[in-house]
Amino acid sequence: MKISREVDLGKEPIGHLLLVLAIPTIASQVINALYNMVDRMYIGHIPEIGATALTGVGVSFPIIMIVSAFAALVGMGGAPQASIAMGRKDHDKAEKILGNCFTSLAVVAVILTIIVLAFKTPLLYLFGASSNTISYAEDYIEIYAVGTIFVQMTLGLNMFISAQGFSMISMLTVVIGAVTNIVLDPIFIFGFHMGVRGAAIATVLSQALSAVWAVKFLTGKNTVLHLKKKYMKIEWRIMAPCIALGVAPFIMQSTESVLVLCFNSSLLKYGGDMAVGAMTILSSVMQFAMLPLQGLTQGGQPIISYNYGARNVERVKKGFKLLLIACLCYSTLMWAVTQLAPQLLVMIFTNDPELMELAVWALRIYMAGVLLMGAQIACQQTFIAFGNAKISTFLAIFRKIIVLIPLIYILPIFMRNKVLAVFMAEPIADIIAVCTTCIMFFISFKKLIREMKKAK
Repeated sequence: MKISREVDLGKEPIGHLLLVLAIPTIASQVINALYNMVDRMYIGHIPEIGATALTGVGVSFPIIMIVSAFAALVGMGGAPQASIAMGRKDHDKAEKILGNCFTSLAVVAVILTIIVLAFKTPLLYLFGASSNTISYAEDYIEIYAVGTIFVQMTLGLNMFISAQGFSMISMLTVVIGAVTNIVLDPIFIFGFHMGVRGAAIATVLSQALSAVWAVKFLTGKNTVLHLKKKYMKIEWRIMAPCIALGVAPFIMQSTESVLVLCFNSSLLKYGGDMAVGAMTILSSVMQFAMLPLQGLTQGGQPIISYNYGARNVERVKKGFKLLLIACLCYSTLMWAVTQLAPQLLVMIFTNDPELMELAVWALRIYMAGVLLMGAQIACQQTFIAFGNAKISTFLAIFRKIIVLIPLIYILPIFMRNKVLAVFMAEPIADIIAVCTTCIMFFISFKKLIREMKKAK
């Protein structure tokens, strides 16, 4: 069987592979962020109601993150398993994983759509909506929920395209949707005077185009792994390891919703709607800042997973080292931007003077720990690349659930400036999490290398 892909994961130089795979995945992540960020940029500049509408859309963001998290549960759990199977030359198993994950994504999409439409109002109030913002939040999320199937297919299946080394195709999946969204947003929001609902419609149509592209590629001639009907019946022995490995990225993404709930409830109590609006901007900037890191690790994941499956110790070590250096360089750059010129990032989302002043002040505090997050992400995602579900899941829980959420409520007890205390929880949790993750990783990494050498 002739296998053709853009790169050879087992032979080409690691530095070249990381460059070739990471640049398109970083571009994909950044462009993917535009789906929601472009909506917020346009919505924030709607005359008279912009600041209030932006806050309303912001409280719907946790629900969007939960929807995306389920795509990660299936896609980011299944794709590394498929890469490992490919490294071991087990092509049929890799295709079975793809087929099972496709069906699982469809089932999850139907369930999520029903739940969101049935419980949207109490969920939005739970995540910080007020009487002033609930109508905008409902307008956005009820339309977005209808397009859940497209979100699941686009995000979940694109992981399998990247896992094969087709980085440019993976990027195009995202580009097609993002460009469509950028074009349609002003047409629906301002041209048709549909406001927030117009932004949601533009997003759903854009995701639909991306989903069609991904499915078409995985059923076409150029893919290595083919989406086949005979492998679409869900088998627990196939899906169980995928779900187990996907728990960590699922927790990392879904707990963002819990975090927004905690942040918004505290900030609404201490600072009102304006503080919640600032948090919407901060979370948007943080999302944008972290996505290139996720792109880097997604570019490195097929390299590490494939060579781990092939028991190639030196290529695994070199792959992680280069990934770590690249992640640290980026996180340092992002930290410098947020500390030296936060106003450049804030003004993208609002032109309201009061909201801008608060958000600029808060951003410096909130992003103070980003300097070290390159190491956190590189180590945590490498655990996933190795198929190590237990440690990656623990680390995902540790930073947000065990450390950050308690700090959101504990710090205001001891500080006079309650709003400052809430924002300070983020950098303190970042520092604690980085130290813990790095210690656990390097202990486990040495053990893993020894086991790989013995297995050769």
